[in-house]
Amino acid sequence: MSAEVESSASVGDAAPAGEGDRRARDGAAPRPRDGKEAPRTGHRPPLPRSYLWWLGGILTSLVGNSVLYFALGWAAGAHGGGVAGLALSAITLPRVLFLLVGGAVGDRVSARRVLITGDAAMLAFTLVLAAVAFHLGTPPWLLMATGVAIGVVDAFYLPASGSMPRRLVDEEQLPRALSLRQVGGQVIAMGGGPLGGALVGLAGLAGAALVDAGTFALTLVVLLAVRPRREAPVRAPEPSGNILKEAMDGIRVAFVHPILRPALCLTGFAAGFLLPVLSLLLPLLAREREWGASGAGLVIGAQGVGMVAITLAVVKRGPLGRPGLLSAGALVLAGTGVLVLALAPGAPVAVLAGLVIGAGNGLFSAHIGPLVLASAPESHLSRVQAVLVLVQSLALLLMNNVFGTGVDLAGAGPVLVTGAVLLIGAGLAGLASAPLRNDRTGLPAD
Repeated sequence: MSAEVESSASVGDAAPAGEGDRRARDGAAPRPRDGKEAPRTGHRPPLPRSYLWWLGGILTSLVGNSVLYFALGWAAGAHGGGVAGLALSAITLPRVLFLLVGGAVGDRVSARRVLITGDAAMLAFTLVLAAVAFHLGTPPWLLMATGVAIGVVDAFYLPASGSMPRRLVDEEQLPRALSLRQVGGQVIAMGGGPLGGALVGLAGLAGAALVDAGTFALTLVVLLAVRPRREAPVRAPEPSGNILKEAMDGIRVAFVHPILRPALCLTGFAAGFLLPVLSLLLPLLAREREWGASGAGLVIGAQGVGMVAITLAVVKRGPLGRPGLLSAGALVLAGTGVLVLALAPGAPVAVLAGLVIGAGNGLFSAHIGPLVLASAPESHLSRVQAVLVLVQSLALLLMNNVFGTGVDLAGAGPVLVTGAVLLIGAGLAGLASAPLRNDRTGLPAD
């Protein structure tokens, strides 16, 4: 699984679900859940021990996931590109299909129970996978079944996991909490590939599955020990009994909320027009302009440096300003970096562009996540996280294919220029949204 983010309420109930939401719309700082005002001094209390334990468990699980994903892709590649593509689709398709239902289940039965059930299920599955792979090898049907199992569990796990920081820390601590999680994820992402390669070379898919099972066991122990400060919604109507209706209500609540609506739109643009830049378009651009693999690698490294630098600043200081204002401005900054990359005459300028892209990406990620999580009504935390993941997944799936086709027709440079212009336009549109621009979630009271 990735370690990534009751009954329906009426429109009138959804928007003013809590005092924090009301104060955010009025431009004031939200009130923490203990009823006290956010501190006016520079002192920042440490993150709760329960959150740090939970974060340690999630990051441990992410290490195992990185190893298993590498092993799965490597084994699928041995059967050809068609099987490799199907194996990846086997993860993505069920995840997208069941995300909204997964979010509704998390809000109905509690996020913690969903996480415990998901880890227990994946612990059992990875043990079975290790045994089957040891005896039978890696036939395509086993790889497809593994992908489906991961995708289905992810659909329930990701919304519940995404909502946990809100359940474990106060609102003013969310930017630091989520930034710390992001830094941990970045470090693991950088080391997961080499670790997976070494392990697969020694023990194959069976060994990777055993390692993943061990991380699930550790995470399960942590989840059994950690209890959220707040699990039930503040205002929970009687369950309607219709899980599909509750799932769709998450979409309605997300897109009628004056802050969530523009925040989710910005997230969709970031996923569709920023994420494919380094994973898809940069290698194609580097080949066109003969920068070589080392040149492309330096751009990716510079992006990582810029992103981690901003994220660490938020971990240390908290939010750097109004989260909606900075999130929208971050897309303008990232879009400018993409434009410089598209027009770069050589690898040195491209590396500078990568640094700018990373700074914009880090600024966006460090502020949009806490904003969405803090603005969501407490009765819809998991469902809003499901909508967030769904928006990202659909945008990425669509634009990867559109960009790939565009490069075949016009080349990587023009496609990057188009993406940059649309990113900058989305950021400027976000700056024009008064509720988003003026929100002060996580900032001390004046």
